[in-house]
Amino acid sequence: MHPILFEIPGLGWPVRSFGVMVAIGFLVGSHIFTRLGARYGDDPKNDPARYSNITVWIVVGVMIGARAMYVIVQMLMDTDDGKHFKADPLSILRIWEGGLVMYGGMIGAIGFGMWAAKRMKVRAVHALDMGLVGGFVGQAIGRIGCFLVGDDYGKVVPERFQNLPFPITLRVPDPLPKESLFGAENAGQLLWATQPLMLIKALIIAYIGWQILKRRRYAGQVSLWILLMYAVLRSLVETLRGDGVRGVWFSGTVSTSQIVSLVIALFAATLLFKNRHTVNPLPDATKSGG
Repeated sequence: MHPILFEIPGLGWPVRSFGVMVAIGFLVGSHIFTRLGARYGDDPKNDPARYSNITVWIVVGVMIGARAMYVIVQMLMDTDDGKHFKADPLSILRIWEGGLVMYGGMIGAIGFGMWAAKRMKVRAVHALDMGLVGGFVGQAIGRIGCFLVGDDYGKVVPERFQNLPFPITLRVPDPLPKESLFGAENAGQLLWATQPLMLIKALIIAYIGWQILKRRRYAGQVSLWILLMYAVLRSLVETLRGDGVRGVWFSGTVSTSQIVSLVIALFAATLLFKNRHTVNPLPDATKSGG
């Protein structure tokens, strides 16, 4: 684990692994989005440039949504961070101090992205199908940053499972690297490797979404399947998480993400069932390989 990759010579400013991997994830995800726009868009000549402009607003949505959900959860749970935000509202803006929630980021990205798509005269739901495929590839890369910094860590592995190999389990360094988020209580412990599991989960979702994109029967079909898969798989991984800061309710029985996952899974499953017979040929249907 390497929370800090290096410091800028002469300035002493740390370059953090999490920020670097998130930035790479945004760049790769945006590149895939624009490439898919050129391949499956209504206007292959002009859509890539339009989609490139949309990605700027997606980044804004991710940051606002991820921070907003974290702040809201901390305030509702009345944690130390929540009390700090109430006492010093300007601290909400200091996102470099940490405190982002993936679900909030995804909701913000979808909202801002679809708004930007409409401004660019691009079919919003059509663009969402491609954006989520690229977005989950980017998320997989970002999860490497979570692993390097020790964020989103798992519970201590029960003794009967401690012979399982990486990437199922991981041994936390002791002593912890500077600015590690694993927590001093986890130094030297064997934890469930939730960060690599979430990386694998994101790649699986992106791949299946891409396959559905090539065969979809209507705009939005890819997005609904991706949301359903993410909700189910995220809920499963949440059972292995050990970081209570993400928000756990009812004496630790369920997390904030599991509550949100339930709502999203019901929403996606309902619309998939409702549209099970829908056939709405798309402009890219003859290019997608059938």
